Amino acid sequence: MKRFITTLAILLVVIVAGMTALVLLVNPNDFRAYMARQVEQRSGYQLALNGDLRWHVWPQLSILSGPMTLTAPGAQQPFVSASNMRLDVKLLPLLSHQLAVKQVLLKGAVIRLTPDSAAQRPANAPQGPADTAPPPPLTQRWTFDIDNLQVADSLLIWQQNSGEQLNVRDLNLQLSQNAQRHAHIEFGSRVSRDQRELLVNLNADVDLSHYPQHLAATVNQLDYQLSGADLPREGVKGQATLQAEWRDSDAFSLKNLALSLNDSQLNGSASGTLGDRPQIALDLHASVLNLDPLLGLETEVNSEGQNIQTQRGGPAPVIAQPVQDNASSPFNQMDGQLALSADKLNWRGMTFDGVTLQGNSSNGLVTLATLTGKTGNGQFSLPGSLDFRHAQTQIALTPSLQNIAVAPLLKAFELPASLSGDLTLNGSFSGAGLSVPAFKHAWQGSAEISLNNALLSGLNFQRMIQRAVERSSSRVHAAAGPENDFQQITGKMSLQKGLLAFVDLHGRASMLNYSGKGTVNMADKQADMNFGITVTEGWQGDSELIGRLQQTPVPLRIYGPWDGLNYSLQIDQVLRQQLQDEAKKRLKAWSEKNPQSGKSSSVQKLINDL
Repeated sequence: MKRFITTLAILLVVIVAGMTALVLLVNPNDFRAYMARQVEQRSGYQLALNGDLRWHVWPQLSILSGPMTLTAPGAQQPFVSASNMRLDVKLLPLLSHQLAVKQVLLKGAVIRLTPDSAAQRPANAPQGPADTAPPPPLTQRWTFDIDNLQVADSLLIWQQNSGEQLNVRDLNLQLSQNAQRHAHIEFGSRVSRDQRELLVNLNADVDLSHYPQHLAATVNQLDYQLSGADLPREGVKGQATLQAEWRDSDAFSLKNLALSLNDSQLNGSASGTLGDRPQIALDLHASVLNLDPLLGLETEVNSEGQNIQTQRGGPAPVIAQPVQDNASSPFNQMDGQLALSADKLNWRGMTFDGVTLQGNSSNGLVTLATLTGKTGNGQFSLPGSLDFRHAQTQIALTPSLQNIAVAPLLKAFELPASLSGDLTLNGSFSGAGLSVPAFKHAWQGSAEISLNNALLSGLNFQRMIQRAVERSSSRVHAAAGPENDFQQITGKMSLQKGLLAFVDLHGRASMLNYSGKGTVNMADKQADMNFGITVTEGWQGDSELIGRLQQTPVPLRIYGPWDGLNYSLQIDQVLRQQLQDEAKKRLKAWSEKNPQSGKSSSVQKLINDL
């Protein structure tokens, strides 16, 4: 054991002495010109190392440099600039006077992807045929291989030709590759813009063996979180895994895609081509697609027990408000197809099952060939189109609803949910804008409607009329009837910029029937409806008056603001008519019994006036 420890000590002394001698005998500045020359020969870029190069021996043998820049040919600004750089080198090649770099570390670097940092062709450069021959083999004495690249706490500046700039901060990159050009990438960054922040962390394996003709990558894990102004309070976050391929024909494909968006999960694939006008095809499936938290539409219960919409991350600043112009819309810049199926979809508090969407986009026109689903005991079909070729998005839809619960639908469109029942609707609507406020102010259309098992909350037509009759006449009174008398309603409706007009409404229940018409102003939250209601059952008392009530519609007007509706019930007209008819009948009977008196002009005039 003592000999073993002694041997290790001797080896350690030899290694330390050798490294010390190497550091003292080899000047790292001797590699400065070589490194610059090799970088220029292999890439055309110019490497500039400012300040002295110096050794760093712990925890590994490294060369430290001062400020450095890497500039593309003819560029006005460097592609990469860093305040310091560390080159981790291999020890054994140094013994034969060779430089083998196993890792390059840049800390506090600035990477520019801008027009000023791009390579520029010299104005007087000669024009010649493309050189397709492989580059000649390197015959220089020195070799220069990089196995690993690490970028820490750096900044990426990306700028388009239009001048729009994006800054990627806190950039951390770890890249390693082997002799077969299989690379492993770990990437993290933070992007801030328009008071929004995106955090990204990526772990991927990339096959570069056939690059640039073919590139394959497997994203093992992608974590992201988007938060900030005009976003849900909790932000949008999730994870993704996928397999990607790219070919030099600008064709790409994404397979085995698994993407989570908050509590939603999407699986599927994507493919297409990139170029001046990209073509993209998506085939996605979601077991649960919850749109409410993604759109900031979730509700909470306040201290008073009322449902309130959760706060978003605050409105975007004025300078960041989206311009109502579709010139820069993605639908005007690319074409594609989408096939989406969702086992369960949540939207504005409503739950839909078996949702299927088939659509395509061409030159700014999105066609929804199929949009179907089920909810409760009902189903819907919503084909149509979205036109992004105008300054404002133009929508045209042909909805077909079958037995859809109307109360949650009214709530979804921010209308009073005072009506319940199963709605059947067939119509056609169009307008500008996709939001609920746009629907209330800028849409138009018409539809035929039918409502089964309808019930108006707080409005029992039968009880209203019966009580009004009992207060006005003691000759009849109401018999006991059902507390909730479900109705069947049919009619037509039209929408014109927030004014919802109902015509030819007909309703019936077990003890009444009625007809009506009127308007609902969604923008001003006002209603004005007129009905003629006939209570056919539930009367006791004077048979003649009951017969009159069973045959005469009672005028009812419901009007005013939604939160304080008024009603006007004109029951006295019916009772007055009944009294007039009864008086006329008795005068005629008296006139027939008294022929001489009945022929007088005064009696006949009184009968005619009645």
